[in-house]
Amino acid sequence: MQVRDCIVSAPGKAILHGEHAVVHGKVALAVSLNLRSYLQLKATTNGKVSINLPNIDTFLCWDSNELKRLISDSGGRREEGKLLDAELVRRLREFVGVTNGNLDTRNMATLSFLYIYMSIFGSGELPSMTVSVWSELPTGAGLGSSAAYSVCLSAALLCASGAIPAPLKEWDHTARWCQEDLELINSWAFQGEMIIHGNPSGVDNAVGTWGGMLRFLAGKIIPLSRVPLLRILLTNTKVPRSTKVLVARVKDKINKFPTIMIPVLDSVDAISCTCERVLSEMTCEPITGEHYNILEELIDINQHHLNVMGVGHPALDTLCRVTLARGLHSKLTGAGGGGCGITLLRPETDSFVVQSTAQDLRDCGFDCWETSIGGPGVQQHSPVSVKEEVLEILNKY
Repeated sequence: MQVRDCIVSAPGKAILHGEHAVVHGKVALAVSLNLRSYLQLKATTNGKVSINLPNIDTFLCWDSNELKRLISDSGGRREEGKLLDAELVRRLREFVGVTNGNLDTRNMATLSFLYIYMSIFGSGELPSMTVSVWSELPTGAGLGSSAAYSVCLSAALLCASGAIPAPLKEWDHTARWCQEDLELINSWAFQGEMIIHGNPSGVDNAVGTWGGMLRFLAGKIIPLSRVPLLRILLTNTKVPRSTKVLVARVKDKINKFPTIMIPVLDSVDAISCTCERVLSEMTCEPITGEHYNILEELIDINQHHLNVMGVGHPALDTLCRVTLARGLHSKLTGAGGGGCGITLLRPETDSFVVQSTAQDLRDCGFDCWETSIGGPGVQQHSPVSVKEEVLEILNKY
C-alpha cells in the first residue's frame, strides 16, 4: 500500500462556561485553544511501525508482521462510529502489557495509536511508517491533550490510507478537510478517546476536529458557525485534581441542598447562553468595550458559582486575585479543584500588563501562556507553515 506522508495539527480545548452544569442537562460552551498538537507521518520501507512521543520521552517500534498477527481472522477495515472492537482492544492490552490496568500516559498513547492504526488499515497489508507527535499542550491538565492526539492520529492515518483525500494543494500552506471528512475524523478520534478515557463525552475530540466554539447540551454537540478570536492568558496551577471526585462532590451538594444548588446550575446555564449571545453579536457587529465588560462580568459571576459548587481551590483563588490586581478577570476551566484557569485579555490591554501578569503568575509557581481561543480545528500543513522548532522535534526520528 502506498502511504501518503503528511503533517497535521489539532487544538486543545477549554471550557468557557458550563463546567459541571453540563452533567445536569445544562449548556456548556467549549472553545479551541491556540495551543496545538502536531503530528508528522512518514512512509518507510523497513517493515517497521514506530511512534515517537517526545513530550513523554517515548520512542516505540514494532514489526508490522508481528502486529498483523494480532488482528482477528474476521477483522477487516473497521467501520467508523461503531463500538470499539473489544477483542482487538484485549489483544492490544496483552501485547502492550497493560492487562493489570496500569494505564499511564505512555500506555494509553500506545494503545490508542495501535488501535486506530490497525483498525483503519484493516487485516490486509499493514504499511510501515514513522509517526512523530509533539504537543504545546501540557498532559493531564484538562486541556484536551489526549483528544488533540487522537484527532491528529485519525486525520493522518485516514489520509495516509486514502480513506479521505489530502486537502492541501501544492500552493497551500494549511488546509482543512470538508465537513464529511471531518465527521469521519471525529468518529475515529472518539474511538481513540474511548481507549484512553473509557466513557468520554465527545466534547474534547469535537473541539479538536472543528475548532472554534461548540455548544454542548444533553449529549448534543453543535459547532457554532462563527466566533471571535479572543486573547487569553492560560494558567496551569499544576495542582492535580480528579474529575471523578469533583463531579461526585457537586452531585453530593445538589442532593444535600437541592433548593440552593439547582438555582446555581440554572444561573450557570443562563451565563453560558448569555455568553453565546454576546460572542455571536461580536461576529456580526463592531466589537465594543461593552461586549468585553459583559464577558468579564460573566467570568466573575461564573467563578463565584463554581466556588459555591465546591470545585474551587486556593490556587485558583490566587490566580483570580493576582490577575484582578492588574484589572483582568479569570475563572477556572475544566473540572476545577486545581488544574487550569483562563484570563480574558481585552484588545487594548497593554503588552506590559500582560507580561507583568504572566510573570506574577509564574512567581506563584504556575505555568502561564498567552494564547487565544476560537481558532481552527484539525488542519493539514506544509512544512513551511510549521514553526521551525516544532519541525526540528518532529524530524528527530
